[in-house]
Amino acid sequence: MSYLKKSGFLKHIFKSAPLIILFVAVLNEFDANYFGIPFLSVNLAFILIFFWTLKNIEQFGYGYIFLAGIINDVVTGSPLGLSSFLYMLICVATAYFRKITLRPNITKDWLFFLITISCVNSIYYIISSYFFDVSIDYRFLLTNNLATFLIFFLFYIIFNAYYKKFFRKSDV
Repeated sequence: MSYLKKSGFLKHIFKSAPLIILFVAVLNEFDANYFGIPFLSVNLAFILIFFWTLKNIEQFGYGYIFLAGIINDVVTGSPLGLSSFLYMLICVATAYFRKITLRPNITKDWLFFLITISCVNSIYYIISSYFFDVSIDYRFLLTNNLATFLIFFLFYIIFNAYYKKFFRKSDV
């Protein structure tokens, strides 16, 4: 383990891992069905953007998030800039939440995440249906929100342990 502390290249790779995972997640598609169960999908990009912009915006910059949204739009075939707009809305919500939070805890983060993804997904479906004439499957919307909300708790624990290990900060 002392080798990892001395090696600047490996340290940089480990600090960039969340950003690499974000780009892999957006290259997978907007809502990847990782479990193979119909109507159950998790939006990993939303989880990554919410957690890392809430905890460590210096490493997870807005430019990278915007670029990830553009890549996501190209991969999924959605209108260019729509995902970037939604990702920036998540960033705005986390910036607001970071400023008003005195004592961070997982419950507050989890509930605010539910509100954020519900609003962002609603905006996505409203824009898609009104401007681009896409039909909306409300079952998919609700199961996506619920599955992403429930799995956020697990990813929060994993990412928080990773954050403490490689960024040497306990919490924001």
